[in-house]
Amino acid sequence: MIKFLLLPFSWIYGAFAEARNLFFRTNLLRSSRFDLPVINVGNLTTGGTGKSPHVEYLIRLLTPYFSVAVLSRGYKRKTEGFIFVNTEHTALDVGDEPLQFKKKFPNVAVAVGERRAYAIPQLLYLAPDTKTIILDDAFQHLTVVPSLNILLTEFSRPYFSDYLLPVGRLRESRSGAKRAEIIVVTKCPEVFTEVDKKNWIAKINPLVYQNVFFSYYTYGVPYFIFAPHLQFELDSFTDVVLISGIAHNDYLIQSLAQKVKSVTALTFEDHHLFTVDDLNELQRLYANLENRKKIILTTEKDAMRLHLHKAYLEKNQLSIFVLAIEVKFHDTFEQN
Repeated sequence: MIKFLLLPFSWIYGAFAEARNLFFRTNLLRSSRFDLPVINVGNLTTGGTGKSPHVEYLIRLLTPYFSVAVLSRGYKRKTEGFIFVNTEHTALDVGDEPLQFKKKFPNVAVAVGERRAYAIPQLLYLAPDTKTIILDDAFQHLTVVPSLNILLTEFSRPYFSDYLLPVGRLRESRSGAKRAEIIVVTKCPEVFTEVDKKNWIAKINPLVYQNVFFSYYTYGVPYFIFAPHLQFELDSFTDVVLISGIAHNDYLIQSLAQKVKSVTALTFEDHHLFTVDDLNELQRLYANLENRKKIILTTEKDAMRLHLHKAYLEKNQLSIFVLAIEVKFHDTFEQN
């Protein structure tokens, strides 16, 4: 009933989105092109498809060969305009994901800027050796024409089964997928057969210029948030308290549940700025675990925001360990 009542709003939202896209296609609104390759990683939905781990995958893939830079909007930062990110910034300055990129890849140029077409020249001025720019979450930002559009869609919530906001989670209609040259189905099961791939490709029904790939996550050994050289091995005797503010942490919880004794999740909305009350609740949940082998885990993205409470965490001896994520791809077969 609620979705039925929201349908008119979804139609209105879709009409505005389609009108905007039409303005760009007919040059009523201008797009900019650049002489160097620009790779866009984005989605059609409001989040949760795994953009950050896939941006990191591209960084690892490309940096051995040439200089790569990353440009993001810096979602939920408390600043405005263009900022060239350094490791001394905080999540409030530049956003959690750009800070994560910079801390993990300090030699890679990372910048934030809401207006990508204006931010790219500023980024190139400050990082003149850049040979390729990766745009983080810019699929709907048509002011820049990318050389390659990579569209991510989540295995458990594919775009072709979704609906426009506010009925569903789509930012624009499903037809927006036509702009992508590569479609990646993310967060797939680790066991994924050729039959599974063929069934998914049939559902996606890619165009002749599109290729479909399938990715999944692997998780590293958890490390202490303030001293990465200190690690904690998880096993079937470990009780875990997970604190996270990411979109759709069910994939992570399911993966942990297969490795540890129990998982207690303290879950918040995506990019949530943690408060002292949140940390007090975290401490209570941890104290209530009777098992001597227990641990508090968080994600790398959440760790960027938890760093804002370093003094509190140290004062209260609340040790949090970070679970690193890495993208892997299933083997693919030839497509016509």
